Amino acid sequence: MFCPECGSTDKKMIGNICINCFLKDFQMIELPKRIEVQICSHCNSKLEEGKWSEEFIPEEEIIYRALERNIKIDDKVSNEIINLEIDQMKGTIAKCYVEIVGDVEGTEIEETQETEVKILKTVCPTCSKIQSGYYESVIQFRADKREIKSEEYDKADEIVEKTLIKQLKNDKLAYCPQIAKPKEGHDYYIGSLKSGRKVAEALKEEFGGTIKESPRLISEDKSTGKGLYRIWISVRIPEFEINDFIMFEDKLIQVTSIDKNRIVGNDIKTGKKQNIPLKNMEKIKLIKKSSDIETTTIISMSPSTIQILDPADYSAVDLEMKDEFANYNIGDEIRLIKIDNYTYLLN
Repeated sequence: MFCPECGSTDKKMIGNICINCFLKDFQMIELPKRIEVQICSHCNSKLEEGKWSEEFIPEEEIIYRALERNIKIDDKVSNEIINLEIDQMKGTIAKCYVEIVGDVEGTEIEETQETEVKILKTVCPTCSKIQSGYYESVIQFRADKREIKSEEYDKADEIVEKTLIKQLKNDKLAYCPQIAKPKEGHDYYIGSLKSGRKVAEALKEEFGGTIKESPRLISEDKSTGKGLYRIWISVRIPEFEINDFIMFEDKLIQVTSIDKNRIVGNDIKTGKKQNIPLKNMEKIKLIKKSSDIETTTIISMSPSTIQILDPADYSAVDLEMKDEFANYNIGDEIRLIKIDNYTYLLN
């Protein structure tokens, strides 16, 4: 066949022209002369297809990804090898080269195109929220029928900080823009509800107690008509503390530990270990604080009786000897607690 452009009659034809004439004007790739990319100036996340990526991406990698997304390779190209190069950066504009080697109709050809990638600095929605002090939940740290001690506040602050640092790996809103300190406790304002719930669970794990959520309507989404809520999460720690004395199901128990699921203690009448699920909090009554524990002296001992001095009036008091007191000697000091006019010895 005859090529109308060069007159050749012995070359492979592509359509109405020979392979040489076809390849002379053929472009293996389509590439815009200018590519614009929006990135957040605070966290370096990138806007792609209308969505912000949550991962941190170096600026150079953002440019390479932008080039890759905008290259269109002609269907006639096979076995292609593409090389991307950032030639120079001028401010927020990167001058780039795209080099490609590939086979077209059995012929290997090379091609180089130039483009520029402009970085548009903006602020992503998440960083905008952080800058404005946005929050979705408030943790209300309270104690039941008592004041919270300063060391408990310090421990709670530490737990909140550590939990949010851990959450920050997967949640950019894991931050605390504000801590309010009303008389009854601390209020921790948490960026996201997800991290707020993690903080509440961590506080409960340390102090025990109960968690209760209360949504509050703050506004209405005009586009959907749906209400926008913030969640107040109450973390109420027990009235009693470790070494306090409680009553549960007619048992007098000295508390030895408290966690998120249960209270552990010893029955001071029988010495037996007791486990109380925290769901029974409302059935537990505080009887005495650990500060009510007194110390006295043993003045006499027998196989069945141990005699002590009453710390109040120094009168002699006879009590039942128990196995746990067998190693004591006359003259030793021993601890006791008085409940309902009865004296209980403590090991």
